[in-house]
Formats: sequence, structure tokens, C-alpha cells
Amino acid sequence: MTVKEPELIKSKIRDVPDFPREGIIFKDITTVLRDHEAFKHSVDLLAKHFEKQKIDYIAGIEARGFIFGSALAYKLGVGFIPIRKPGKLPSKTERISYDLEYGKDSLEIHIDAIEPGKRVLIVDDLLATGGTAEAAIKLVKKIGGVIIGIAFVVELEFLKGREKLPEDCKITRLISF
Repeated sequence: MTVKEPELIKSKIRDVPDFPREGIIFKDITTVLRDHEAFKHSVDLLAKHFEKQKIDYIAGIEARGFIFGSALAYKLGVGFIPIRKPGKLPSKTERISYDLEYGKDSLEIHIDAIEPGKRVLIVDDLLATGGTAEAAIKLVKKIGGVIIGIAFVVELEFLKGREKLPEDCKITRLISF
């Protein structure tokens, strides 16, 4: 397989002005997902970053982290753990609340999702302000998982989200704006 530059992925991302509110230019990755070549390339590039590391689980953050995370888990031959919004998981959960730029939110994970000491890669589509990623890291650690890194398809560098993440957390991103 010839590895293409991440520019293929970047070229497929659509800007949506004034979403979710006026003044925001939303980076829409659904246009990457619908393009089989760009989506496959995204998963292949993420897999290339982690193929030599010992990973027990991929934890994907709702909702687009499920898409990239489950595809990556399949490609790497590891289990997939969903990190969800409150009330979506059927068994006993652990919850973390966090601040958004326009309010508060929470994430949950099953308390028995990860055996203590197992190595976890967290995956989401986009790193913006860092609140969601920071909460996911705390959740995985709280139930005993060992974070080996966190991976994103896109990073919005100007929002400085990586500053919220632990210094010892390896951050991987495919493209940035």
C-alpha cells in the first residue's frame, strides 16, 4: 500500500459556517467518512502510528470517535470500548463531568469495561478545546486503564486543546488547522 499524505484527508473536510452557532466555522468530517478512499486512508494512517505498540483496547468517544475507533480496533485486532453521553450505557457506569465553551457535559464508561492495567488508546475525530478528551482520559484512568495515547483525525491548534491534556499523554493527530 502506498501511504498518501494527510492532505487527502484535509481536502475532504468541509467548512460549515455558523454551526453550531453564529461565528463558528465547523470542520465537518462526514465528508471524509462518505469518501471511501479518504476514510480508509484515515484509518490506515492511524493504524500505522500504533501498529507496533501493545494495545489492549481502543476507547472511542461518542459519536464520531466510535466510527474511527471501531475501524481502528478492527484493523489492529483489539477490543473496542465506547465512552458515551449519560444514560446510553446499560450497565453500571462511572461518570465525569466537564466544561464546554458553552456549558457543561458528561461522559460515562462501564465500570467493568477495562481490566486494571490494560493498555488503552483513546480515539476521537477532533481535538478542539480539550475538555472531552481530558474527561475521557480521566474516566479510563479512574477504572484502572493505562493510557498509551490519544489519537485524533483533526486538531484545531488555535483552540489549544492539547494544553488541557496531561503532559505525559502521547497525542497523535493526522491533520491540523
